[in-house]
Amino acid sequence: MTVLNVHERALPASRKAVGALIDGLGAEDDRLWPPGWPPVRFDGPLAVGAYGGHGPVRYVVSHYVPGHWVRLRFTGPRGFDGFHEFSVEPLGEELTVLRNILVLRPRGVRWLGWLLFLRPLHDAAFRHSLDCAEHALTGRVACPVKWGWYVGLLRAATARLAPRRADRSGSGVAGPGP
Repeated sequence: MTVLNVHERALPASRKAVGALIDGLGAEDDRLWPPGWPPVRFDGPLAVGAYGGHGPVRYVVSHYVPGHWVRLRFTGPRGFDGFHEFSVEPLGEELTVLRNILVLRPRGVRWLGWLLFLRPLHDAAFRHSLDCAEHALTGRVACPVKWGWYVGLLRAATARLAPRRADRSGSGVAGPGP
């Protein structure tokens, strides 16, 4: 089974402004990755060959075009082969699509873990990430993502494994509720 999972949002900003969010991924002032989730960290600056991850997910930066695109190839957990990436697509001078694509081939029974555990958390985190991008670029979020009861249950069950990062922005974008 191969998984293709896409999240995207058209943002009222230039390609350069949206691309800068990608370039800040994993930095101390990361405005793209949502607070309240295990933070993205790399072993150095965002560059091809940098190793990193968030929570139990591990990856290496396999491709990076500053301001345009970053692809992260999974190195863990075992049994998950694939990548996820952020990219920008300009639709005009002040309208740009920010896209996250995940391509995953779970081996063996790992597909069950994807369906029951990882997919709901991945979807919630990356939708929240798009909220963070919108807030960073516009100062507001027109339609904030809401989590369902199941995501709330999974997050409560994993809370001890992944301490929450404080909302440093004061934006109220720290995390949607169930």
